[in-house]
Amino acid sequence: MKNKNDLRNLLESIDHRGYPNYKSTKGDYHFDGYILHIDHVQGDPFAAPSHLTIEVPGERAGFPEEYRSVKHRRIALQDKLLRYFHAEASRVSHLAKGSGKSGAIEVCKPGQEILERSDCRVDEETGTVYLRFRAGFPANGRTINSRELIRMLFDYVPKCVVGALISRKETERDVKAAIELSDDQAAIRNKMQEMGLIAFVADGAVLPRVSGVSQLPMKGAVLFRSPETLKAEIETPHRGTISGMGIKRGITLIVGGGYHGKSTLLKALERGVYNHITGDGREFVLTEADAVKIRAEDGRSVHGTDISLFINNLPDGRDTSSFTTEDASGSTSQAANVAEAIEAGTHALLIDEDTCATNFMIRDELMQRVIHGEDEPITPFLSRIGQIREAGISTILVAGSFGAYFNVSDTVIQMDRYKVLDITEKAKKEAEDYPVMEKTELSYHAPDNKRVPAKPGRELLGDRIKTKTLGLDGFSVNHETVSLRYVEQIVDSGQNAALCKALLMAAERMIDGRKTLTEIVDELEKRMEKGGADALYAGRTPEAGLAVPRRQEIFACLNRFRLLKIN
Repeated sequence: MKNKNDLRNLLESIDHRGYPNYKSTKGDYHFDGYILHIDHVQGDPFAAPSHLTIEVPGERAGFPEEYRSVKHRRIALQDKLLRYFHAEASRVSHLAKGSGKSGAIEVCKPGQEILERSDCRVDEETGTVYLRFRAGFPANGRTINSRELIRMLFDYVPKCVVGALISRKETERDVKAAIELSDDQAAIRNKMQEMGLIAFVADGAVLPRVSGVSQLPMKGAVLFRSPETLKAEIETPHRGTISGMGIKRGITLIVGGGYHGKSTLLKALERGVYNHITGDGREFVLTEADAVKIRAEDGRSVHGTDISLFINNLPDGRDTSSFTTEDASGSTSQAANVAEAIEAGTHALLIDEDTCATNFMIRDELMQRVIHGEDEPITPFLSRIGQIREAGISTILVAGSFGAYFNVSDTVIQMDRYKVLDITEKAKKEAEDYPVMEKTELSYHAPDNKRVPAKPGRELLGDRIKTKTLGLDGFSVNHETVSLRYVEQIVDSGQNAALCKALLMAAERMIDGRKTLTEIVDELEKRMEKGGADALYAGRTPEAGLAVPRRQEIFACLNRFRLLKIN
């Protein structure tokens, strides 16, 4: 393997030449205590920056074996190291000058959630740290400026490595704290299963965020306090006993006046499927890991989904046990979203009436009297929610105007100026005078989960496929956009980048016209369970920028890709 002197000599020899000569630097180079891999070199100073990887051997990195032997600990360590490297890189990025992207040293900026990413990986066996980043190789116009790149690779990058990827006394305490936090979060999740809880919200949690476009905690917010009747206490390995509100399996209503915190609580619960960093305020707001936020999604495509649990007897006679449309209405899309969430294996549905199709959720008494049931193809969610509960799937529903749900709920929580009250008994008593008219003696069947995607055409196969990640809105494959804007538990653009890779891998290797959608997602999930986001590159050199999605979002992605026909 070449060393850093070889790289320096090479760079000096190509100085002032045409920019494409930078491609000769591709390869692996020994530096002091680490290896620099130049994986891909940009073809132009105005193109996307070059891809590089830092490899720090385990004995040099120096992180204890117990920090990587358990998955949740390893992910927490990787997340912490990536945050360190981002901070170090931000200080030196663009200090090297030049045209276009010259001098850029870029790595993804993690948000409040702790996700498994392709940007940083710690080998479970050896402790070797791999950190992937992007660097803009400097140029004057389109002429190589080696002196500036030498500054980047021999001065700035080594400082980032020492400051971020090697265990030091200055960072030892913070790394240990991140590991211990992950231990406590894992302990609570395990205890929730034993206690029959689908969610836990710790006393003292900060639920409100700074704004609708920021996930930072709001300063001066009312701290969460559990009502005594719902209080649960959970023993953790490092923080001792943590008390908070336990939400039991079943049907839970969150009610209250406008602006009193109903949706804020639900938002915290929907993001509680992920762990959060210290200082977020939601470190111990934890939800069943497979919980799915359900909403109406006008205009989405639906392919072969069994929505017959909610929609039947359409005027045009279409079969709703395998329903297809390119432009679903609000109620149809919400029915499909519920059916697909059940197919994906969820044990908890999270619903906010503000984003629901009203005719899917309920039909009031007067409407029932005017339009009889046999004339209405929609069986509202109210008539099915009890049966869904009996099938082992809980529901947490924010309801500001759906009073009929009091009759079927197990727990009713009132938000009053961000304070939490248990009003179950009061709500049940009041509901006695308002019986629900909707028929509940309907037969129940789980939506069919034997859907089989058809073998894809040339538009999904080959080496000339162009992809683009569209932030949190989705991604595009060639000219086809996969809209994931309303899949609200996608919290990082890296998850959409990974979903794009997963879609292409499925198309190339798994979708054969015989495997069911569930079997395909199972295979993708197994690959990522073993190899993280890197597994989605299938033999190609992994790159930065991917964050591992949940199986629920993989299902959502495949369900919304219009070119994938599912029967």
